[in-house]
Amino acid sequence: MRHFISLTEIGTDNLAGLVHHSLQIAAGKKSHASLLAGKVIGIYFRGTSTRTRTAFTVGALRAGASTISYGPNDLQLATGETLADTGRVLAGYLDALVIRTNASDEEMKALAAQDQMAIINAMSAEEHPTQAVADLVTIHESLGRLRGVHVLYVGEGNNSAAALALAVAMTAGMRLTLVTPKGYGLPIAALEKADKFARMTGAVIDHHHDTRRLPLGVDVVYTTRWQTMGVPKADPDWRERFRPLAVTRELMARVSKPSGTIFLHDLPAVRGEDVENEVLDGPQSRAFVQARHKMTSATAVLSWCIGAEADRTHTPMQTIQ
Repeated sequence: MRHFISLTEIGTDNLAGLVHHSLQIAAGKKSHASLLAGKVIGIYFRGTSTRTRTAFTVGALRAGASTISYGPNDLQLATGETLADTGRVLAGYLDALVIRTNASDEEMKALAAQDQMAIINAMSAEEHPTQAVADLVTIHESLGRLRGVHVLYVGEGNNSAAALALAVAMTAGMRLTLVTPKGYGLPIAALEKADKFARMTGAVIDHHHDTRRLPLGVDVVYTTRWQTMGVPKADPDWRERFRPLAVTRELMARVSKPSGTIFLHDLPAVRGEDVENEVLDGPQSRAFVQARHKMTSATAVLSWCIGAEADRTHTPMQTIQ
């Protein structure tokens, strides 16, 4: 049994192994029909979700597991039971608990205090690690490699961006440029974690707020919804700060390389705001392929935590090029 709360805790080789396993599942090269046979997975979402909740539920079912879903008011946490006590109780029933919360990772760590049930982070305030696995899978499937790939991220420095920064930093030879509005950048702690891994792997992470300094000839353009989880922003003029970073046909033409650049979005998109219809629905877009890979990645993560892959050593990072 392994927990999957932050990419920082799983290591570079295991991240590469999850990408490799997910790619095998997506390509039909690896049967996953019985990876989780006999396992019971709890799906506990304290916030809305279309893709991640469905991806984990369907991924678990297709791999032979049973699932039980909990809403934000279904557990006795709503009436005051402690997280640690809830974790100890659920560990007597479940093999894994997939959890989404708008709170910090500390909630998940409290649930992970027991040693029988895996805790899987399906998004917290700090990080969206399973999204980052799906991002790397989509990039590798589309471009045939990760080494040497330059990703341009434009928009808010949110939990998806933090996870992307970690994933790129943990992958040898990748490069990420994050361009965010002033006041909406990645937290310093997230950048420090990414920089630490980048020094180990040779990856490059660059973060600034100057929309006039967008890198040219990138391999991937990535954005997310400007209002993470639909949460309103206090600044009444916040949209003016974000508008120069809208992914338009003009922006794509400006930064794309002649040999081809793909567009990613973790969805949901606010069409006409963070991205134009013509980009999201255009030939460069892989956003809906990316959404599908949330399921292949969820299956790989579940298998790594509690399934047939839990006792195996994954493919080393160097083989995921």
